[in-house]
Amino acid sequence: QVQLVESGGGLVQPGDSLRLSCAPSGRTFSNYVMGWFRQAPGKERQFVAGISPSGTYTRYTDSVKGRFTISRDNAKNTVYLQMNNLKPEDTAVYYCALTPRIIGGPAYDKERNYDAWGQGTQVTVSS
Repeated sequence: QVQLVESGGGLVQPGDSLRLSCAPSGRTFSNYVMGWFRQAPGKERQFVAGISPSGTYTRYTDSVKGRFTISRDNAKNTVYLQMNNLKPEDTAVYYCALTPRIIGGPAYDKERNYDAWGQGTQVTVSS
């Protein structure tokens, strides 16, 4: 069974940067769509970014476009989320997820399309 382990969260000030990493184990990483989701206190979990198996297609929620970048290194079995110019509203637990499904476009945004999830890593943006 696949396990997803996120790392890289922390406490930062507005305007700072963080890079999250996620390393799935137990499966051929390069076959799967990878996604990042986040859940703020008292709110539902929401899609942040997704990347195709080859890395050639990426998708972002509007609030992070131009600030966050999702990427993957299939040789290292790792997906990254580079977060720049962080804002207090980015504070949340960030989750990595994967799916073996062949999906496209808006399907990346849907939690139900992902089959495995990490335990989450806390990102807090505060002055």
